[in-house]
Amino acid sequence: MGKIEDRLTDLGLSLPDAPMPAANYVPYVADGTTLYVSGQISQDAGGLITGKLGADVTIEDGAKAARHCALSLLAQVRAACDGDLSRLEQVVKLTGFVNCTADFTEQPKVINGASDLMVELLGDAGRHARSAVGAVALPRGVAVEIEGIFRIR
Repeated sequence: MGKIEDRLTDLGLSLPDAPMPAANYVPYVADGTTLYVSGQISQDAGGLITGKLGADVTIEDGAKAARHCALSLLAQVRAACDGDLSRLEQVVKLTGFVNCTADFTEQPKVINGASDLMVELLGDAGRHARSAVGAVALPRGVAVEIEGIFRIR
């Protein structure tokens, strides 16, 4: 196991199996050393993490949902790298979507759940460019969806 897996274990976390696409798209596309990972929706072992920030989901719970999205993103990276997460060199960019009310303006605090985890696990290689966007609805009513761009070897 590589450093990332060791750090996951230290944090009491594990990666889920790479989620399968829910429609007519692929979970990731590799273009040379650039890996594009499709949006990963908030879910945990208990199922989908649903709800709307600013109505029935707290910022703290939204950040936890984003953290689960980050784990799913890393699971897709692991799958794209034939099970070898040590091939991950850099998190380049995350784009986070937050299911929220029209007056909710704390999307960055929600997506911090994913960003903070990437840095916790990868150090400087986890620092990335980012967007945090509010959405009136997300697929299947999930609270958060995040897509990512990664550099791999």
